[in-house]
Amino acid sequence: MSAEKAQALVLRARPFGETSAIITLLTREGGKVRGLAKGAWRPKSKFDAALDLLSICQVLVLHRQSGNLDLFIEAFLEHRFRVGPHEASFAAGLYIAELLDSVTVDADPQPQLFDLATQAIRLLSAPRPGQSHSQRSMQSPSFVAALVIHTELGVLHQLGQLPSLHHCAECQKPLHGRRISFGMLAGGGLCSHCRRGKRSVVSVSDKAIDSLRQLAKSFDKSVWESPSKAPLGELRAIMNTLFANMLGYRLKTSHWLATTLTPLREKQR
Repeated sequence: MSAEKAQALVLRARPFGETSAIITLLTREGGKVRGLAKGAWRPKSKFDAALDLLSICQVLVLHRQSGNLDLFIEAFLEHRFRVGPHEASFAAGLYIAELLDSVTVDADPQPQLFDLATQAIRLLSAPRPGQSHSQRSMQSPSFVAALVIHTELGVLHQLGQLPSLHHCAECQKPLHGRRISFGMLAGGGLCSHCRRGKRSVVSVSDKAIDSLRQLAKSFDKSVWESPSKAPLGELRAIMNTLFANMLGYRLKTSHWLATTLTPLREKQR
């Protein structure tokens, strides 16, 4: 049985025995993989920091028979997540990791989803000494809030569940007005006629819809722009409710993420 090489993002790590760990990876080539890394947390481990949480690495995976954990033989670090001065960046990284773990299944390759996730993690990671002021500004809470929403919309896009933002989700009429009905279970924006009788519908501002439209662009590009004066607090509430309805539960890290962004939300009021 030969080992396979894959590029991976570490989503979860938990101890197994004294020095080993059970690691959950999102790989570009093989989708989500769960495996045992023997001696991963031993001093001077052969894995070094490659299997630390939120690390991006190259890993050698030995696939075992059905019902048994795969075995990680070697891992080589590509990018180590650097915790910066803003707690929001680290909270956002953990939130994205939990989100990816929740919406993916084992052995289902989604390379575009992997690329979207690793781009977000690299942008959230603190810049190294000597990097430019523009790179350091990417650590600001407003940038973090917008990046998370952009990534969430990209996840929905890859899953085929991106909400309708330009037209009514049912009759396809253009959406307009200062307040727009947004159906959490109906697939996005609703006109006044189609909104009748629907459950789980919230009223959102036209600024929020416009910001979602801007953030729902360029999923396949390495450069994107955060919309200026976006109502990030309102957008965060929309995304929390949208994913809670989709998954049937609220992600554990969503509360911590919201807490780290609270000063930003208060500033916008």
